[in-house]
This record gives sequence, structure tokens and C-alpha cells, in this order.
Amino acid sequence: MNIDDPKLTAFALGELEEPEKSTIAREVAESREVQRAVDETRELARALKNEFAAELNEKAKPPLSLSDIRDDPWFWSIGRPLAIAAVLAIVAIIAGVAISPLRKKREVAYSPVYLPPTKPAEAQAEATPEFHEEAAAPAAPGAFSLAKGGIATARKQSEMQSFSAGLAPAQEFDRSDRYSDIRRPSGEFNTAAYDHILENPFLDAKDNPLSTFSIDVDTASYSNVRRFINEGSLPPKDAVRVEEMINYFTYDYAQPSDGKPFAVHVDAVSCPWETSHRLVRIGLKGKEIATDKRGPSNLVFLLDVSGSMTPPERLPLVKQAMRLLVEKLTENDRVAIVVYAGASGLALPSTLGNEKEKILSALESLEPGGSTNGAEGIQLAYKIAADNFIKGGVNRVILATDGDFNVGVTSQGDLIRLIEEKANSGVFLSVLGLGTDNLKDSTMQKLADKGNGNYAYLDSLDEARKVLVQQMNGTLVTIAKDVKIQVEFNPARVASYRLIGCEKRMLRKEDFNNDKVDAGEIGAGHTVTALYEVVPVGASTNPAASVPPVDALKYSSNERPTSAQSTTSNEMLTVKLRYKKPDADKSELVERAVTDTAGKFENAPVDLKFAAAVAEFGMILRDSEYKGNGTFAAVLEWAQEGKGSDANGYRSGFIELVRKAQALKRG
Repeated sequence: MNIDDPKLTAFALGELEEPEKSTIAREVAESREVQRAVDETRELARALKNEFAAELNEKAKPPLSLSDIRDDPWFWSIGRPLAIAAVLAIVAIIAGVAISPLRKKREVAYSPVYLPPTKPAEAQAEATPEFHEEAAAPAAPGAFSLAKGGIATARKQSEMQSFSAGLAPAQEFDRSDRYSDIRRPSGEFNTAAYDHILENPFLDAKDNPLSTFSIDVDTASYSNVRRFINEGSLPPKDAVRVEEMINYFTYDYAQPSDGKPFAVHVDAVSCPWETSHRLVRIGLKGKEIATDKRGPSNLVFLLDVSGSMTPPERLPLVKQAMRLLVEKLTENDRVAIVVYAGASGLALPSTLGNEKEKILSALESLEPGGSTNGAEGIQLAYKIAADNFIKGGVNRVILATDGDFNVGVTSQGDLIRLIEEKANSGVFLSVLGLGTDNLKDSTMQKLADKGNGNYAYLDSLDEARKVLVQQMNGTLVTIAKDVKIQVEFNPARVASYRLIGCEKRMLRKEDFNNDKVDAGEIGAGHTVTALYEVVPVGASTNPAASVPPVDALKYSSNERPTSAQSTTSNEMLTVKLRYKKPDADKSELVERAVTDTAGKFENAPVDLKFAAAVAEFGMILRDSEYKGNGTFAAVLEWAQEGKGSDANGYRSGFIELVRKAQALKRG
């Protein structure tokens, strides 16, 4: 489609009627260039409207709205091309006048708020629709409603709040300034939240023979770390979760052949960063499900359209990502769209997947604005999913947000309890994280964990394509839930051990056989890799030996007798796994014993070399006390040796990322 076509401008300004609106929406969805042109036109229109409104407010006159401008014959008499040119000129002048003085005042941080409505209070109250999930009704394609006022009304109101993305942070200046309440999403004021990670230590195998944890298929940490490095800075230590970095990549494990949902693989080689130690790899491979064999899907897109989602890498990226997923849906699938800002609403009732024009038109019409009432959106999304539940099919809520919940239920604990309650409905959750300066990584990780789901961070459209298209079945189709691993180490062969990563996934040993304890999920075709650094008995270095012993017990003995089987067995360890089928409440057990064959790292499989490189890279970024003799140069060497066929280029991307991090470290 020609970006100079007047119909494109009319579409961007909301002037087209059906069916022409749906036709243009489909053409817009097919071209990134056209999408950018539409976004730019809308942003310019919002800029013009906000400036008119602000000037009129200073003179105590009613504010102009976009509809006022649209209906003014003088304005349009100059012709649409000249009108757009005028918008460009005004925005350039405003940027020069407003941004320059704001950048000179940077001494005191400000509190993040949103642009206040520019309407008088009476008009504001009258124009604001009441959002109730009961009020949502099926809408015609391209025209959808939250309640009496509809999304169209809500969008007009939100447009008055959305020109905050491009301005510099407002710091230490007269609060009467009309830009004083602007919240800049991507600037120096940073409210991103990461949980503190206390790394797993080496544990004595006699005193702690059991290591128990939940599997993890989240990949968010790697793409977030990549975003930091690509933007020219090393990530915060607590943004680096080593297990998620390892599991970002797929590994060539054999599929199950015994009818179980996944296969278990275990091997051991010398540890490359401490050669007197052993590196043990536990690998799981979920059974593959062909796309045409995937069951019917009941999906609910739960999209954050609050003001903080304005920048291109947030809501616009979400819309592009969802378009990719919609193109893969069929008549066997259903999609609903729930949005939330200050309140929640149904933007699209559950719709057949082959009605793509209707779905894409609903996506295209979404606009950011307002605060973030995530809990209300979650409630409505799960209700819609339950109302359209497909027994034996895929029932999933896909939440896309920066996690900055600031209205309604805002505490992390209450949000997690809400998700735990909803998880019992049989509806699974996928969380797509976005944003930078206000990314609530900690909250989103926990929501995905407690919602029987997975957490990915979208730093680009390519990452969205990986998560929602290339790995669609793994993201959407759960083949096993509440998957736990318990490793028993033989103290006659193992002096001490350390689980690399998974600090947020640790379980008590008693939790392994307790089916009431929640754990992670595996999707179709997923690979999961866990690494242990193991100190053999008699090794020259044993970090656990430097830990002071506990005092002698008063009422029982400190000594643990060693069994005869331990002293006579050549086994190094035994791996046990428990899992439930997606619709089951009782777990099943898988068990495998492992004998160390004294393999050397230089002869290790390429996948193991690459996983070791990623693990060491993560430890270096964290400046871990357990990084041993590893260096960026060593990581590059191991990664090159473990690159393999690299069909999608992700391992080549990792190697380039290491080089960038190495340059940043050098300064």
C-alpha cells in the first residue's frame, strides 16, 4: 500500500467505516513501513491536539479535541497534505521550546505520574465511561466496546494522555509548568525491579545428599541481558538468571520413545573453569507435536494499554507480535482480547481464529493511555477464558505488560495469590515482558511461575517471532506440569556439589513427593537443561570444606551413617523426576542412576560445550565467586566449539553478544 494514500491517513485518524476499515487494517498489518506511517500519523495528531488543548487551558477556554479539529472546515480547507506538514512544523517547534529548558534541570528526581486529563472536571466525569465486564457486548468488526461509552470513547480520552513518551524527564522546576506531570517511560528515572539473587553455594554431600528444585523453561533473562548489552551497558547482576540464559537455547536431545511426555538425559565431563571438578548436565526433551496435530486453542490476549506502554518497544511491538500469532491460527482456535489501563474491558469477544480481519482490526485500534489496573484485567481475562473453555484443548491467557501495576491490587503478594487462585481453573498463563526503565521483572516472573506458565521478554520483533511463531507449540501447549527434579548424590563418590542457577526454583526435599506443591511446566518440544558443578571425593579443591561445621547436637548425633550400598556402588548420583499430566492431580515418577565415566571437556558433545559457555558467561556478568578460572576469551572459545549447525543463528548471536560484553568490560 502506498504510504501517501489519503485513505491511510483517514484510517490513522479513525475516519473510515466498515468494510473499508478492515481492508486497510489488513494491508497495514502486512507492511512494517505502513505500520510505522500509521503510528507516526497518530502520534502527530495526538501532539497537535495536546498542544491546542494546553494553549486553550492557559486561557481558561474549553480544550480542543480531535473531533473538533476534524469537523472544522477551515482546518481541512488547506488540504490534508498541508495539514500533516503543519503538524510536523508545530511538533518541531514544541520540541525545541519544551525539551531544551527541561534538560537543564536535573538535580532532583521526580515522582512518576501520567498526563492529567485536559478536560474540565465536569466534562471529564461525563465523558468517562464506566468499565464493567458485564457491559461488554459483541462488537462489529473494528468497533468494540468496554461499556456504555465504548473503547472508542475511552480511546478519545486516552489520546489526551499519550504524548509523554518523547519528552525529557521533568525535574526541579515550577510545578505550574504544563509539562510537570509528564512521566517519561524510557529515561533517567528508573523503577525497574529485579529480585535479589543469592547464589547457590557448594553443599557437603554427606550432610546434604539431596538437591531438589522445580524445572524452569523461562527465557526472559537472556533477552533482557541482550537488550542491556546492545544498548551499551552491562546488566544489573540480579537481572542475570543463569538457568534462563542456558534454557534460551534449544539442545539436540533425543525425544522420548517410551510413551512418556519427555526424555531424561544425563552426562558428566571435567568442569572447564575448574578442571579438578566435574560438570554434570541433566537434559529433558519434551515430545514434539506437529502444528497440524495441535488441539484447538482458546486464547485470551490480556494487553496492558496504560500510558507506560506508549513507546514503540511496548504496545506497538505487542500489536506486531500478536499479528504474527494470529496469522498462525485456524478455524479450530478462538481468540478474545481483554485490555486494561485504569479499568479493564473486553476489546474483542471470543472470535474464531479464521476471522483474521476482525481480530487484526481490533488489535490495530488499541491505543495507550491511563494508569495500570492489572488485577481487574486478570480477573476479566480468566473469566472470558473460563466461559469459552475447551476441554482437552489449549486454554491460555497471554499477558503482555511491563508489569507496572499501580491501580487496584498492586502488591506483588496479592497479585500472586490472585494468579494462584485462577491457575486452578485449568487455564494456563504466558507472560510477555516489555519495557526498560519500569520493567517489573520480579513480579512477572512470579506471576508466570504461579500461573502454570512461562515468561519471555520481548526486546525485538525477532524475539516475538521466536516465542510466538517458531516455538508456538512449546509456548502454548503444555505436555507436563509441576515437574520437579531431585538429585541424590553418593557421598562415597561426591564430596560436594553446587546447582548452577535455579535459585528462585529451589524446593525443600519434602516437597518432591508432595503433589500439592507447585512446580514448573514443560511445553511441546521444549528442552530443559540443568547444570551441577560436582567436587569428587579426593579432589584438590573442595569449597564446602572451608565452611565451619555446626555445633555438636545435644539431643541427637551429628553423624550420618553411610550405607553399604553407598560405599560399594560406583554410581555418582541418581536423578528422580516427578511430573503430572496437564489435566491430572497425581504425579508420576521417573528415576535414573548415573555413573561418572571420567569424560573430558574437550571431548564433550557440542551442546554441552555451548551450555557451559552460556553458564560461565552468566557467572562472569554476575561477577560470581564461583566463576573459577573462566574468562570472556574462554567463553568465546567454548561457544565457538559448541556452535554446531545453528539453524536459526541464535548461537552466533550469543557469540557476538559476548564480544560486545567483553568490549564494555574493558571500558
